[in-house]
Amino acid sequence: MAQWLPEKSATHEKATVMQKILCVMMSLLILAVLSTQLWGAEKKAGLQDVISALEKGYASLQDVQADFAQKTVISGVNREQRGSGELLLKKPASATAMFRFNYLKPKQQIVSNGKQVWFYLPENKQVIVSSVTAMFKGGNSIALNYLTGLGHVSRDFNASFAQEPLDKNGNYQLELLPKNPSAVLAKLQLTVSAAAVESFQRDGSVQGIFPVLASVIHDAGGNQTRIEYSRVRVNKGLANSRFSFKIPEGVEVIKP
Repeated sequence: MAQWLPEKSATHEKATVMQKILCVMMSLLILAVLSTQLWGAEKKAGLQDVISALEKGYASLQDVQADFAQKTVISGVNREQRGSGELLLKKPASATAMFRFNYLKPKQQIVSNGKQVWFYLPENKQVIVSSVTAMFKGGNSIALNYLTGLGHVSRDFNASFAQEPLDKNGNYQLELLPKNPSAVLAKLQLTVSAAAVESFQRDGSVQGIFPVLASVIHDAGGNQTRIEYSRVRVNKGLANSRFSFKIPEGVEVIKP
């Protein structure tokens, strides 16, 4: 038996060395993971950085084209209304923004050339025509400003991070309470692009990025409308003609 003792001893020694190496490797791995997490936490932006990135992103917009999906939850009746389509937005240098919502479901269009607004309901063979000034009255102004990328968070809202400051993709979630709440806007929640915030932190500007990935508007009645944006194209030079509307023949014109 004595002749096997050295072999067992050598095997035991090798096992002990391997265990030590494994422990060292595990320790290094844990340190690397912790360092990565700590670095990520240090890189997380503060509230003011997120607000500044949002406002800088709006300021740099000239035009936007994006797909959208919309869901409205009607309070008290447990009912949802869903819509989807395409959004076009253009901000002239010295005029009110022009916008177009082409709803594929339900089929309808909301078009503005910055002066006039057309709300076309093809199934009803009706188009409602009003001025932009009329639309922006009655507490609609802040809500419309955010749908058309003209908002000023610092001026219009008391801002804070949402209960969950980051979504599953690392984008920032804000909760905004209007300083002058209205029937159409009691609270606004925004998901702000992490890429926009990183761009702002890097060089103080946000170029070529639409900063809002999703928005939720809460009205005074408890209803919620969520809009999510996808396939966003920024500053591609949209023509003004995209924001004009020709009333089809045989359609009733309503002027409230």
